[in-house]
Amino acid sequence: MNTAELPLHGLRVLELASVLAGPQVGQFLAELGAEVLKIEAPAGDVTRTWRTAAEAPGTSVSAYFACANWGKSSRVLDLTTAPGRAALHELATQADIVLASYKPGDAEKLGADYATLSALNPRLLYGHITGYGPTAPRAGYDAVLQAEAGFMHLNAAAPGQPPQKMPVALMDLLTAHQLKEGLLTALYQRERTGRGALIEVSLWDSALASLANQAASFLVTGQEPQPLGSGHPSIVPYGTVYEAADGVRLLLAVGADRQFQQLCAVLGKPEWSADARFATNLARVAHRAALEELLGTRIAEVDGQALLAELERRAVPAGEVRTVGEALSQAAAQPMLLPPTAEFPHAGLRTVAFRSSAWPTVVALTAPPLLGNPAAK
Repeated sequence: MNTAELPLHGLRVLELASVLAGPQVGQFLAELGAEVLKIEAPAGDVTRTWRTAAEAPGTSVSAYFACANWGKSSRVLDLTTAPGRAALHELATQADIVLASYKPGDAEKLGADYATLSALNPRLLYGHITGYGPTAPRAGYDAVLQAEAGFMHLNAAAPGQPPQKMPVALMDLLTAHQLKEGLLTALYQRERTGRGALIEVSLWDSALASLANQAASFLVTGQEPQPLGSGHPSIVPYGTVYEAADGVRLLLAVGADRQFQQLCAVLGKPEWSADARFATNLARVAHRAALEELLGTRIAEVDGQALLAELERRAVPAGEVRTVGEALSQAAAQPMLLPPTAEFPHAGLRTVAFRSSAWPTVVALTAPPLLGNPAAK
């Protein structure tokens, strides 16, 4: 395809960030047409070494590295040396965006901070990720933030059960989204003013901003939200997993009384929707345990696939619990996959999940680069 048709064609990005949050932003920009150069220390991005037991031990393009580094080239610069810093400064004069993820104070030591680089290029947009903000010296780690910001507490199976970490680095991904929004806002402002900007985002602030209704519940009531497994604190039945007679695991997302009435009809239990304990969502929340027990017993008696089909026909939200492989194998998932390349014979996952009538979707990207590869194909 003609990459000139993509909205960020011609935008030059220097990626000084490593691990996940910053690189996710880099791949996002690459998918929209930007030219992204990943600047790596001699040892490379640490995620190159984060291999699962199933991966080849010698590869420098691990599955983890591949999740956030399509469409880039790589250059090794040792920023602890004068030549390395000089090379970075030369690149910065022609860049539009710098992505950085240094602990506070470290970028200044390497001559890679906003003040230094913006003095060379006043139009530069500098996106800086920290763990806890620009004045806190602590490094940020996703699992630690999941614990500190309340997510692990809420993700336990039930009150009194062990807190559980989520299986993806969600705080990193939420931070990446915040930085994308900040950079795109700054790009819009630069079009009007011609001036660059420093955009700062922390894992801590991003995590707190994403507590959403759970945070509002505490702020409004003063009561600590309690873990409910996959259940919902203010909607029932919503999120709890049931197992049907054929072994299908499914969940319901019933947010309206009309939907609950339809569910009861499908299950052959219309009397439940007339029961004062369950007639309204408020009542169902108050009598959660009784309703969950009834639903679990009844669903275990019916065919899960047939139940899901009938619920879909009646517009009652429900879905089957799938594995990652099953989800990625769905026909509807194929547009989200990047095609394999000769250098990296595995599909990739897009970071851009929106489509526009004003520009095409990138058909393919260059493979995640080998360390120091200036022109990955």
